[in-house]
Amino acid sequence: MNRLAGVTSPYLLQHADNPVDWWPWGAEAFEEAKRRDVPVLLSVGYSACHWCHVMAHESFEDATTAAYMNEHFVNVKVDREERPDVDAVYMEAVQAATGQGGWPMTVFLTPDAEPFYFGTYFPPEPRHGMASFGQVLEGVSAAWRGRREEVAEVAGNIVRELAGRSLAVGGAGAPGEAELAQALLGLTREYDANHGGFGGAPKFPPSMVLEFLLRHHARTGAEGALQMAADTCERMARGGIYDQLGGGFARYSVDREWVVPHFEKMLYDNALLCRVYAHLWRSTGSELARRVALETADFMVRELRTPEGGFASALDADSEDPASGRHVEGAYYVWTPAQLVEVLGEEDAEYAARHFGVTAEGTFEEGASVLQLPQGEGVAEAGRIADIRGRLLAAREERPRPGRDDKIVAAWNGLAIAALAETSALFDRPDLVDRATEAADLLVRVHMDESARLTRTSRDGRAGANAGVLEDYADVAEGFLALATVTGEGVWLEFAGFLLDLVLDRFRGEGGALFDTAHDAEQLIRRPQDPTDNAAPSGWTAAAGALLSYAAHTGSEAHRTAAEGALGVVTALGPRAPRFIGWGLATVEALLDGPREVAIVSGGEEGAGERTGAEEVAGRELLRAALLSTAPGAVIAHGRPDGGRDGEEAEFPLLRDRPLVGGRPAAYVCRHFVCDAPTTDPAELTRKLAN
Repeated sequence: MNRLAGVTSPYLLQHADNPVDWWPWGAEAFEEAKRRDVPVLLSVGYSACHWCHVMAHESFEDATTAAYMNEHFVNVKVDREERPDVDAVYMEAVQAATGQGGWPMTVFLTPDAEPFYFGTYFPPEPRHGMASFGQVLEGVSAAWRGRREEVAEVAGNIVRELAGRSLAVGGAGAPGEAELAQALLGLTREYDANHGGFGGAPKFPPSMVLEFLLRHHARTGAEGALQMAADTCERMARGGIYDQLGGGFARYSVDREWVVPHFEKMLYDNALLCRVYAHLWRSTGSELARRVALETADFMVRELRTPEGGFASALDADSEDPASGRHVEGAYYVWTPAQLVEVLGEEDAEYAARHFGVTAEGTFEEGASVLQLPQGEGVAEAGRIADIRGRLLAAREERPRPGRDDKIVAAWNGLAIAALAETSALFDRPDLVDRATEAADLLVRVHMDESARLTRTSRDGRAGANAGVLEDYADVAEGFLALATVTGEGVWLEFAGFLLDLVLDRFRGEGGALFDTAHDAEQLIRRPQDPTDNAAPSGWTAAAGALLSYAAHTGSEAHRTAAEGALGVVTALGPRAPRFIGWGLATVEALLDGPREVAIVSGGEEGAGERTGAEEVAGRELLRAALLSTAPGAVIAHGRPDGGRDGEEAEFPLLRDRPLVGGRPAAYVCRHFVCDAPTTDPAELTRKLAN
């Protein structure tokens, strides 16, 4: 067993029994490389990465390859989900040098951590124009021994080139209508009108762009934006990327039609898409959107929730194929006609094959099919389909399950908290907000220290060693803000404020720019700084969104000014690359629409006793009307007026000096710093928020 034993990362633990003498990332590894005068081989991946597993099996478990690696290199293994800063810095170098990137990422470094040779997956023997991993190892080792000056020059040039890159957003100012119109036009040009989504294969769920489109429609009434969002959501929900039996979305589709997924399921994808489908239902009343939102929420709770109350990072793409005994991609999810017959019998199997698109030829590999809904859902046969789904799901439960990466990532749990809290409120599922609250409690207990600084990950209730990065602070704050809205518990607003104050204090640069790591974080060859949204919102745009909401809740000019400054990057990138700044564009929609401050007071004032049943119903109806609003810039606070009794101060600043109206629950709405008269009528509140 190598030096990875005892770490918290399930990905690193998968390599603890390799014959490779792996080191975790740290100063000790580089000191060892200096002592031995050898380069560092940095291998970066994550537990649900299919090709990471392939390269591990082919090369890192091979005794001969491992012996060569141990003799000629200090070998360092990094879980990109635990150290996104390390991953970002060297991925930038890989992409700059090769024009592409991905995982597994293989980078050769000097003992001063300067990169000089790059790659991703290397096969065990030459194939498809790629050198074998053994050839790469021998070539790099020979260059290190015989052409050291050349290696040093290459490494120095790369580091200087990376250091020279900067994001000039200072003074750009937050974008306005013109930039949003250009972004929408750019999205329209890239939209796949036949299959939904944007671009070609492989096709990823455009979660953050969908949120922008829904908000843009809500603010402007643009039907084209809503149509792109609704059609994309329907195509994904009917495709193989969505698990038609158990709910939840796979990472991406290998084709443009959403038929065959890359089968890994990530927490961040499902949290973001759960929220999108809930918001789509709120905008359209789509029954499909409602079903998918709830099934995705239930998937997260059922499959990803850990005993400590948080949410695990991912499910693997691979699992054991009972027929062959091999671990193969998709084995848990795909079906042949014969397997349907075995579970359902001839008649129901034939019906299920038509309904789910299972063919004799198969849509995947070796005659197997990924379940889809190509024919629609057949309302008349809803009962029969529900029975078939239940039987197939029960049979699938007997198959060997995909592995689960059960580490808790703070940022992704923040996204899950927001999604579950909002889904709970919209669909009257109090169990979901309970699960969101339990995850939030775990983050406070395990991930947050006494000064509100966050740890990036935990496992089995034990905090990891790595500091939180910007996305952790931003996404956890976003989750806490959503939880405050739904529960009416002001402590979550307070916790969000602690985190966002640290963003202002430790992550800001010049002119509104934000860095991915804190000022006092470990110094890498470059301080990572990436505003673009990829699989999840960037820390930069997520922070802008959370800062904006917090400012609306509290009236803090400092937080609103910081949000506006950070959104300058959307001015630069929105018109040119809208697919990669979707959360930033969605946040700009909130900026232009608001702030809309909605304060709902209910319950007894001091000396008035407990509220009656009628008052309680009236308060709930006002809150429901507010929650159903699609206004992008709205924030909602609800509770007793001024704390309700004994001079107690209200938990939310928006509730201060907001009394009941005629002894009845009331809603106060302010927009753009101008307030309307309060109302006790839910229908009137709906009208106010629709304008």
